[in-house]
Amino acid sequence: MTDPRMPGEDEVFDGEVVDDESSDAINTESANDGEEVAPAPAGATAPGSQEHPDTVLAAQRLDDLQRLNAEYVNYKRRVDRDRAVVQERAVRDVLETVLPVLDDIQAARDHGDLTDGPFASIADKLEASFGKFGLTRFGAVGEPFDPMHHEALMHAAWDSSNPELPADATATTVVQVLQAGYRTGDQVLRPARVAVADPE
Repeated sequence: MTDPRMPGEDEVFDGEVVDDESSDAINTESANDGEEVAPAPAGATAPGSQEHPDTVLAAQRLDDLQRLNAEYVNYKRRVDRDRAVVQERAVRDVLETVLPVLDDIQAARDHGDLTDGPFASIADKLEASFGKFGLTRFGAVGEPFDPMHHEALMHAAWDSSNPELPADATATTVVQVLQAGYRTGDQVLRPARVAVADPE
């Protein structure tokens, strides 16, 4: 866009000729006193004015409240997570404590001492109570040997006349269970202690 004045026309102030560009520069320098002024941030107050002390205090209290709320939320999440872990650990500790009792009950059953009577009923109720916590017994003759679930205490010869052993076995197999294993869900509380053999 061109200047509407004719070329060469300048303004005259007190007998001196001054063009527009130089007057702008002179006015800017006089206004700033030769110092650069940074642009005011958004929301800043005008020069010479101050925020009310209550406003500053309210902003500080809001920051403190937000920080405290974030800390509480993180604490609550951590406590909820730890509570489940502690509960699982407590149940596991109790179950591991009663495993010898369950071994004795199973041994008595294997010998035919708990076929009937009040003690058989008590044993059944006790095992059912622990079953509610997901406790299961595992380990049987004929299972493929799994070091994650079995502890091999001895290596025996393969007995092809044993009907419990699979005829088509190709890997190391459990041939005798010396002590049953127990698990809760996918977690092994105690591996099954077994004797193993390799198929011929």
